[in-house]
Amino acid sequence: MFSLKDKVAIITGARRGIGRSIALKMAEAGAKVAVTDIDEKECQLVVDEIKKMGGEGLAIKVDVTKKDEVENAVKKTIEKFGKLDILVNNAGICWPLKPLTELTEEEWNKIMDINLKGYFLCAQAAVKEMAKNKWGRIVNIASIASGGQGFGFSNISHYVATKGGVIGLTESWADEFAPLGINVNAICPGIIRTAMVDPFLADPKAEEGFLARIPKKRLGKPEDIAAAAVFLSSEEADYVTGAALVVDGGYLSM
Repeated sequence: MFSLKDKVAIITGARRGIGRSIALKMAEAGAKVAVTDIDEKECQLVVDEIKKMGGEGLAIKVDVTKKDEVENAVKKTIEKFGKLDILVNNAGICWPLKPLTELTEEEWNKIMDINLKGYFLCAQAAVKEMAKNKWGRIVNIASIASGGQGFGFSNISHYVATKGGVIGLTESWADEFAPLGINVNAICPGIIRTAMVDPFLADPKAEEGFLARIPKKRLGKPEDIAAAAVFLSSEEADYVTGAALVVDGGYLSM
């Protein structure tokens, strides 16, 4: 089950953290993986790990806010592997940690460009290729910090706005692309121990606070998200589209 043999995937933001884990897990499941991010050397390190596993990978430098770089990544992937089946929109930032009254217009625009415009550009380029084979999977990485939960997250309202937008895009694209044979889903990670989350965990009391409301009594690992991404990209998830899969150890259940 959950085999991705003979599938070709592009993962954005894949040089570290959740993206890296998704790239490795998809390669383990049999996919050929284009590892993309802003630092090609770090992408190559992930590709080297894939090759050590006996898989196939390709490192590509991509700034997801630049249409030409996104389209070039898709082109290089097609040239190398012959097709495109899976896109994981993972590239994103949660920066800076500031109250709304201190946030600059430039900081607002930057996170909107990466976390929303980047998803749009990547999906637009990928769908054109997936439609040729009438089969595709788009997995958008959202967050439990996306609004609609009945509580808020201080000092990251700009981030929350983008992740709520990602869920909206997911639902719209699922409807739009279903006739093309393309499923679109989102994953909403909880508190996952990554470099992006480290600032939130700098105070030991903050980590204790998170653990107190997580029934599983541990923080998440990138591998937890990677496993969900493989499932949503597999044939077994054929009837799943437009969903926002929460992977948070029960955080939202408290």
